Amino acid sequence: MGVEDKYLNQFKAGKKEQYAARCAFFLAGFTVTTWAPMIPVIKERLQIGDDVLGLLLLCIGISAFVFMPLAGILNQKLGCKKMLQINIVLFALILIIISSLDNVWSFVVFLLLFGAVMGTIDVTMNMNSVIVEKLSKKRIMSSMHAFWSVGCFCSAGLFSVLAKQGLNITTVAIIHGIIIFVLCLISSPYFLAYKGASNEKPIAIPHGIVVLFGILACISFLAEGAIMDWSGIFLTEAKGLELSLAGIGYAIFSVAMLVIRFIGDRAVQYIGEERICVFGALVAGFGFLLVVLIDNFYLMPIGFICIGLGAANIVPVLYSLLKNQNDMPINAAVTAITCMGYTGVILGPALLGFIAHGIGIKFVFYLLCMLFIIEALLSKYIFKRLS
Repeated sequence: MGVEDKYLNQFKAGKKEQYAARCAFFLAGFTVTTWAPMIPVIKERLQIGDDVLGLLLLCIGISAFVFMPLAGILNQKLGCKKMLQINIVLFALILIIISSLDNVWSFVVFLLLFGAVMGTIDVTMNMNSVIVEKLSKKRIMSSMHAFWSVGCFCSAGLFSVLAKQGLNITTVAIIHGIIIFVLCLISSPYFLAYKGASNEKPIAIPHGIVVLFGILACISFLAEGAIMDWSGIFLTEAKGLELSLAGIGYAIFSVAMLVIRFIGDRAVQYIGEERICVFGALVAGFGFLLVVLIDNFYLMPIGFICIGLGAANIVPVLYSLLKNQNDMPINAAVTAITCMGYTGVILGPALLGFIAHGIGIKFVFYLLCMLFIIEALLSKYIFKRLS
């Protein structure tokens, strides 16, 4: 038995720990989506253009990316339990403060803090979930990631209802903050106090098979970012849809991904991890191809459904596989693939924008199709190595 396995024997993960791990994902999605509807109001309040707004939003991404590796150090010092308790509360408090600011430079400061907390939570909740799944000896990773989407849907729906009642964004943020505090208070006793074995390096350069995991995560996150940021532009410019229908692609993709993640754990159990990754990547790639080739409005959603269904469980399976590799300790491995995956979210959409500007928006979707074919081949190679 290795040092890490001996250390893990100190912990247990029953139903309460599993529900708490899912709640961490729910709260992260709930908080992030509370911020998104505030953006138009804040833009109008500050009287800024798209260029300044873009730089403000970039603060979140850059800060999250910088703090993800540092989360490994903090987790080893404090443990997942304290890290999640502290950062979830900070997440809600910063959100409330942001909703009331009226100065650009104060926004820079608090958006940097917002990104730092978001990146830290992302690493910590995934680390907590990997350990909970390993101790539970049952597949639960897909359902955990599904609860992130549930948090997003609940937050967006509640925000819309409260806004229609005439409440300002600060009042809405306070109500959302209270919900976050209460759910954190209920679930936090059951977060694991996992710190990693004493001989682990909390930060390590990705190496071995973990690098390949990171590449797969990067492609999957890139696709999600592309659908979120570019599908509306693609549908209005390349397909000629009305502006009111610009968000339909992302909505269909999100629902498909949510549904398949809820049944994903059982699907992986019956179909197998390798088929989920290999065939999932091929289905997602086929979906991007359909989106480009189909012009019929009523058939076009099939492409977005395929992308959501195919890509939904790849990342959860990757996190689950980390417990089967020996190249890096779990703490460092989770940090590594989260950072590499997040590169796809932060830098990917911007890079795709340059490609769209130079070659055309359709080529972006052809490129994503090819990337998922590469992901299928790479997945096949990874499972061959693991076996």
